[in-house]
Amino acid sequence: MEAPNAPQQTDVSDIGEFGLIAVMRDTLGLDGGLVDDLLSGIGDDTAVYHVGNGRVHLLTLDALKEGIHFDRAFMPMEHLGFKAMSVNVSDVVAMNAEPRYATVTIGLSQQVTVEMVETIYEGVREACEAYDVTVVGGDTTSAHALSLSVTVVGEADEDDVVYRSGAQVGDQLCVTGDVGASYAGLKVLARNRRRMEEEQEDFQPSLDPYSYVIRRHLAPPAQLKTVQDWAEAGVQPHALIDVSDGVASEVHHVCEASDVGAQLYEPALPIDPETRNTATDFGDDVSVYALFGGEDYELVFTMPEEELDAVDPQSYSVIGEIVEPDEPERPVLFQRADGENVPLQPGGFDHFDEDA
Repeated sequence: MEAPNAPQQTDVSDIGEFGLIAVMRDTLGLDGGLVDDLLSGIGDDTAVYHVGNGRVHLLTLDALKEGIHFDRAFMPMEHLGFKAMSVNVSDVVAMNAEPRYATVTIGLSQQVTVEMVETIYEGVREACEAYDVTVVGGDTTSAHALSLSVTVVGEADEDDVVYRSGAQVGDQLCVTGDVGASYAGLKVLARNRRRMEEEQEDFQPSLDPYSYVIRRHLAPPAQLKTVQDWAEAGVQPHALIDVSDGVASEVHHVCEASDVGAQLYEPALPIDPETRNTATDFGDDVSVYALFGGEDYELVFTMPEEELDAVDPQSYSVIGEIVEPDEPERPVLFQRADGENVPLQPGGFDHFDEDA
């Protein structure tokens, strides 16, 4: 029986991940502005702070926890180590900066062996070699489930850092690579796990038709080369964010931070043929994969049309443009293939959504 006058308790799932972040920010008293050498705190892909001589460091941390972010039944341990590094490197890249150093904390359940840890760190090493990152420390702890928590420090010239808040009306809205593949891979892996549980030793999975989407889910690459190519070409976006929770969610973040609207076009979404085939196999709308799937770790960016001429046209797709918001409560519009223009909801993966 609840005690009289007990304070109201709210389930985290009622407000979601970003609502919870707002509560944390308010509780810490961080809404009154930045302090000291801090250029950007909560609210972008990384924190950004001065280190002198026009240089800044970028700091980010992300965690992968068994049962929430991965299933050990179909996640190779080497891929887990690589992915844990990639998702954090991607945050630094999403600020138009380069990663430098990392720390890794691993939580070990009783089912984890020394050999499994060694294999995880082989994946970490592979990512470090790919992104030119050095692991400089970390921690180990016991846990109820396997988890990896990675902190990455990046660096850049202050003037080179790109935030979510720089989008301007008239910018082209673009995304690198293709989207929806990671979610397609997750669907395939989850289906095969269910069939394996139902049929046990009689089940023989056929994964060859899905090799690309499975790889994109298990070991997604951060788009470091893209920002390096931009620097070489002498251009930088007005606004930038990586696709961790889904294109729809990321575009809303950009619009909210920049106080603008966006118009997207369904036929312009870059979707790999294997992703399309996977959606067809499941009887799904592939645009849902592309807009709401998440974990592609491509880059959504805005840039003036004339500056796009300096960018490799094979590296990105224009999926829309930045406009004045139609209405404050519906800043993003989505034109379907049949011409119907509808408000696009943020959607995307929510860590605390009970139905996710």
